[in-house]
Amino acid sequence: MTWVKICGMTNLEDALVAVDAGADAVGFVFYEKSPRKISVEAAREIVESLPSKVEKIGVFVDADCDRIRSVVVKAGLTAVQLHGKRSMDSVWRDVRPAVECVGVSKLIPMIPGNALNDGGMLISERVHERTFAILIDSQVNGASGGTGLTFDWEATRGMLQSLGFLMPVIVAGGLTPLSVGDAIRTFQPFGVDVASGVEARPGKKDPEKVRAFVRAVREIDQKVS
Repeated sequence: MTWVKICGMTNLEDALVAVDAGADAVGFVFYEKSPRKISVEAAREIVESLPSKVEKIGVFVDADCDRIRSVVVKAGLTAVQLHGKRSMDSVWRDVRPAVECVGVSKLIPMIPGNALNDGGMLISERVHERTFAILIDSQVNGASGGTGLTFDWEATRGMLQSLGFLMPVIVAGGLTPLSVGDAIRTFQPFGVDVASGVEARPGKKDPEKVRAFVRAVREIDQKVS
């Protein structure tokens, strides 16, 4: 089945809705400029109330290593998602410093979808051996994810599918309950990630949209299996 992450959690109610709907992971954004930012203390309270089987993923944008490791320990995170320069360096150059930086065994670097548009890419040696998955997301006007906009699916389809043969790929960027089925049909990804597409407003989920999103994923899983 397609792995599902509901990102941008700011309260326990939303996280429990996501878990009850069948999400495999929830995400917490530790980035001051995000409307979905959360404190370490608030994230820990949520994490402590979630089942152990659910991945608790911290999202960081150009944060230093000490900060990331501190948040991982204090909040009880199980995985780290990197955006920004360190994420790109880990993919294009050497993933080992990023793995050592985050302090957890599960690392998810983000690549902007438009980085795949030119029809060619090089990833650093053994990236697929040292990371949990690669996240492909939209990047608009410097905003790294959470924009509610998709990247160019047609221009990236071939490269993304090729990347998926090497390692797990998670597709994000403007997904909604109505579009996620098309994304899965187009890319056959390991997983999908959503934030704004299931919100009532930035930082607050719409329970019905969350349930509809997971339901749409499971329905397309049954059709393509």
